Amino acid sequence: MGYGERRHSDKIAVEAMRKEMDTLAINGTIVIGEGERDKAPMLYVGEKVGADKDGSLGFPEIDIAVDPLEGTNLCATGSNNAIAVLAAASKGSPATRSVSSGIVVGPTARGCVDIDAPVKDNLSHIARAFDRDIEDLTVVVLDRPRHEQLISEIRVAGARIKLISDGDLSAGMSTAIRGTGIHALMGIGGAPEGVITAAAIRCLHGEMQGRLMVLEDWHRRRLEEIGIKDHNHVYSEKELASGDDALFVASGVTKGDLLEGVRLFGGGVRVSSVIMSLNTRTVRFIDSVYMEEDGILEVMR
Repeated sequence: MGYGERRHSDKIAVEAMRKEMDTLAINGTIVIGEGERDKAPMLYVGEKVGADKDGSLGFPEIDIAVDPLEGTNLCATGSNNAIAVLAAASKGSPATRSVSSGIVVGPTARGCVDIDAPVKDNLSHIARAFDRDIEDLTVVVLDRPRHEQLISEIRVAGARIKLISDGDLSAGMSTAIRGTGIHALMGIGGAPEGVITAAAIRCLHGEMQGRLMVLEDWHRRRLEEIGIKDHNHVYSEKELASGDDALFVASGVTKGDLLEGVRLFGGGVRVSSVIMSLNTRTVRFIDSVYMEEDGILEVMR
């Protein structure tokens, strides 16, 4: 963190997550990861992970979507809201489709939004769900030139905007947790982040609507490769992260709206994490202190 080298930060995160995954009692497959095999040395799409890669031990078959460092620029510059994250489910459960343009809200505003409705109408419905005025809403939007029109429409409607440089996954999750001050996420974001966000939103009983966007030629080619022809279809969080046993796990790397960042001490390290399970309908916030074997560390609550 803070060295200004985003690629180095990402490399360290990927290597650490890959090493830990091989200690797990699973037969895992990466379905959303760092890219294709020829471009990513590990955690690439299709890679086998876990202690039972060949299936000889009979461990559970798990599909895994990962983002070892969501917000590489945030980590490199020491900014807030960089996290390490993954979503998992039984084999064949998580959808490998990706969403690029969408809207995310929490359980309070569930059923109140329509991706095809005008921005002002959606904000009006969200405000009514929270029993407040549009002026009291805060919407997160990625700070990108492509969002100039969206930003203008939100401000004309009267809502506040929190512009972020990166970290739309963390922002999407924040919409579904009270106390963050975030009421909606709107705009075009990363495709892999969309699927992982969907897993968290399902666990939190929020709502996500998204549509595939073709911004460049390679986007169109990629969609053709995976057999998606209908670019107008609106995907729900259930389509993007299907199955009844979705699991979402995130740990803070730098301090954020939801999680504390990694804190280093003489003799140990402290990490804040959240684990969400759709199967058990639980959300656990965990604060862990890892002590060095020969280190002396006074643990503070």
